Order: sequence, then structure tokens, then C-alpha cells
Amino acid sequence: MNRGDKLNRGRDAGDGGGDGGGNGSGSGNRSDGNGDRAAGHALRVENLKVHFRGARRSPFRRPAVVRAVDGVSFQVGAGKTFGLVGESGCGKTTTALALMRLAPLTAGRIRLGRRVISDLDGEALRAARRHFQMVFQDPYSSLDPRKRAADIVREPLDLMGIGAPAERRGRALELFAQVGLSAAQAALFPHQFSGGQRQRIGLARALATTPGLIVCDEPVSALDVAIQAQILNLLARLQRDLGLTYLFISHDLGVVQNICDDIAVMYLGRIVEQASRAQLFTRPLHPYTQALLAAVPRMHGARDGGSRRARPARLAGDPPSPINPPPGCHFAGRCPRAEAQCRRESPKLRSIAGGHLVACHLVD
Repeated sequence: MNRGDKLNRGRDAGDGGGDGGGNGSGSGNRSDGNGDRAAGHALRVENLKVHFRGARRSPFRRPAVVRAVDGVSFQVGAGKTFGLVGESGCGKTTTALALMRLAPLTAGRIRLGRRVISDLDGEALRAARRHFQMVFQDPYSSLDPRKRAADIVREPLDLMGIGAPAERRGRALELFAQVGLSAAQAALFPHQFSGGQRQRIGLARALATTPGLIVCDEPVSALDVAIQAQILNLLARLQRDLGLTYLFISHDLGVVQNICDDIAVMYLGRIVEQASRAQLFTRPLHPYTQALLAAVPRMHGARDGGSRRARPARLAGDPPSPINPPPGCHFAGRCPRAEAQCRRESPKLRSIAGGHLVACHLVD
């Protein structure tokens, strides 16, 4: 059984309780009555740039600039899951932190529903944060080890002054049931939970303020495969019940294939291909995407489907430095099909057919 079969997309499956969680039952109702959630929480990102300036080592030289994210644009439909994939260091997590306004923006515009959150700061940004929350990669380091689980889940409500103090405890217990944990576990500390249970706590905390958008930064990469399936099924059920929009970041193409509706592939701070799940996995166009799919491990004798029958060469070497990226296509130095134009001109992300976008001179 491969990973895709194990996860089985999870849209109609239960989320189970194999990591020690409860039965996954609980109310799917929102509690604050924010009426624009279903229709208004679509994400639009335009020309996002996040550049980090290094230390000045000489008064006669300009400081180095790391172009971590360099002109990223995409849209996420309300109630959909949009995936960002790529090698480590490609800018996925920095993009997520920028969307959460946890990393400084160099340029670009971020719109969440009717709110332009890239223009907000101070108290206005603080008030808007209830509408977008994040689930972090490491379920242990993202939880305060000195606080009990119920206090961790309730903390966003306390910080934002949502509801009366007496109501917040009840809301925390409601969220425990919603993510498959029992009320008896509310008094425990993070070290007393398994990895999957800790990620359920992190998800409950993200749900506390009834957001429309949840940014999931590799939320299952630190978990066993069986527990990954339970968390992915839980995410799918919550999305179905609550109308959530997800930005899902991962380096695991098997996970992305099973949960995302649309996917963008990033390389050195830029999107090189964007398509629906079916388009990307049956007809990848960019040589980098093809190489990523070719690198997915398979059981010996497993049948390849679609475009995977002709497996391209594996990638060699490392991506160039984001401090001094090469001219032209950033992937040209590793691309087995690169031509002179690729090293001279930077390709633009353009539509090929049916919303399939690719940045490659060699794709017609």
C-alpha cells in the first residue's frame, strides 16, 4: 500500500482516534455569527516579495539581500485548499509567515475577503488576526509547555477579548470535542500528549477565533504516516463542516495530492507552475515539477500512471543562492533541457490551457 492509498484523500473518511484522541465528534457550528465567512474569506496574493537585508560588511559595498520570496501571486477560492510545494529553502514557509504578517513585507498586496491585510498594522492588524490563523509544523515546540491544554486553546480568546470569560472555558471544551479530544484531557500539559494529539491541540487553538483562513505549514511532516492520515481526514472534515479555506504548505507530494484542490510549485522564491491537482499530477509541464514527481519513492513493481511513465532524470546539485540568483531562469543551471534563452531571459508565469500556469520558455 502506498501513501496515496493510505491517506485516501480523506474527504469522506473519518479522522479516527488511533493517536489517542476522542471520537472526532463535536459541534461544527460557529459561535460568533460572522456572516461573511462563507463568501468573503478568499485569499488573493499579488506580487508578494520578502527580501532580507544582510549586515553591511564594508562601507564601500551594499549589504547582501536575500530574496526569499520574489514576486509570488496566487488566489485561493473560499472553502478550497491551495498547496505550496517545493524543496527546502524555496520560500514556502516565508510566504506563509508573510501572509500571517509574521515576516516583513518588502512589496506586494494580500487581500483576505474584503480586507487588505497587507495595509494593516497596530490595533487594526491585531483585530483582523481573528480571521486568519496558523497551524505550525512542530506540534510540540508550538505549544507552551507550562500551560495546560485548555489554557492553550483558550489563549487566543483571552488575548483578543472574544466572549465573556465564563464562556471561553466552554468554547475551549467545545473545540476539544471538535478535533477529537476528550474534556478529561483539557487539564493535561503538552508533554502528556502524543504527537498527533498535540497537533489536534494546535488545530483547536487555530479554530478558537473562528477564522476563515487557516495556514497549515507542513502540519503532518513530523507525524507517522497513520497519524498523518488521521490529521488530514480531520482537516478535511473541518473544512467540509465549517467552510474553511486552507493554504497548505508541504514538501510531500503524496500528502498534497490527497488534500489540495490547486497546487503551486515554488523554486527559489518564485512560482514556476500552478495548476489543479488533476492537471499537475497527470500532466506536469515544468521540468522542475517533473523532476519532483520523479523523485517520489514507489514500491517496486508499482504501476505508474499518466505522465509518470516516462520518468525524467533526477535533479543534481543544489539550487543557486537567493542572495545572488543567476540571470534568466533560476532553474536553468539544473535543467537538463535548458537552452541559451533560458540562461538569458527570465520566463513569465503564463497560462497554457484550462488555468494551467507555467514559467518555462520550452513549454508551448
